Amino acid sequence: MDRGRARDIIKAVMAILMLITGFYLSWNGGYFGLKLLEKHFDWSLTPYKSQLLTMVLQFFILFLLAGISALIGRLRGDKRAFYIPIITAMRQIAKGNFKVELENSRHYGQFGSIVEGINEMASELSRMEIMRQDFISNVSHEIQSPLTSIRGFARALQDEGLSAESRRHYLDIIEAESSRLSGLSDNLLKLSALEAGSFPFEAKPYRLDKQLREMVLASEPQWLDKDIEVEAELEETVVYAVQDLMSQVWTNLLHNSIKFTPQGGRIAVRLQTLEQGVEVEIRDSGIGIAEEELPRIFERFYKVDKARSVSGGGSGLGLSLVKKIVDLHEGSVKVTSCPGEGTAFTVRLPQRLK
Repeated sequence: MDRGRARDIIKAVMAILMLITGFYLSWNGGYFGLKLLEKHFDWSLTPYKSQLLTMVLQFFILFLLAGISALIGRLRGDKRAFYIPIITAMRQIAKGNFKVELENSRHYGQFGSIVEGINEMASELSRMEIMRQDFISNVSHEIQSPLTSIRGFARALQDEGLSAESRRHYLDIIEAESSRLSGLSDNLLKLSALEAGSFPFEAKPYRLDKQLREMVLASEPQWLDKDIEVEAELEETVVYAVQDLMSQVWTNLLHNSIKFTPQGGRIAVRLQTLEQGVEVEIRDSGIGIAEEELPRIFERFYKVDKARSVSGGGSGLGLSLVKKIVDLHEGSVKVTSCPGEGTAFTVRLPQRLK
């Protein structure tokens, strides 16, 4: 083997080692760098923000290392044109343009996997940015709607010629919309605390059948007002979970069933012990959900159109909370439904957490 050939092989190996080292330093530097920043500035970040800032730091460090490498290569007179598109893509990502996509051609040779990685990261950052924008848009919409109602009826109350009956009606609407705003704020805070891991998660054994019976009795005024027949078949069961969090699950599911079940309908609550856990089913004879809507009902702020028009309220966060809490308990929640025939939510929980 001639010296020129050996020199080229050595350069290629060194380049690969430098790239691997660069990715190792940037990925670990971004992760531990953010941990140091969180500790120094006493930040409390949600998983979404933590992941986003970690990726930004990683790309920044990678860009910095690539810039240093390119500068050294330029000083040595070593031109590597294939770096230019990669560096350009990194600069675009750093500026917030996550729609960049590098063409993975033979031009990159052994660095093709790096190009694929950059494309995948840009795509993931783009998806997360869309989710962030949708979240802000949905929160703004949910807050604006009750505020508009409160402002409108508050102005109407200034009419001195308003009858006492109309005044009471407007005040009832203002109170209901205020409660809706309060519920939205409370659910957002709970979701944020659960995702950040700041909510105290102290699982203890307790009687699940007693809890469900109490939840059914607590909602009695609502289902009696609609003349709904409620049946409870509750097998004596002890479960290992956070009782307060699970109360939120049963409250949300029961209130949904009552809300979307017409006058004179029926709701059945069933609890049974399985071989590896427990199962709770809450079934109603309500308006039901279309099949194409089912995959999205646990998304934040998602509302089925029919449900939206019938209820006239709700924030679309209740089922998101249910899914998050059940996931934290290493369980599962499933839904089956048929328009006009009703809906059934089935929650399965392990008797003890791993």
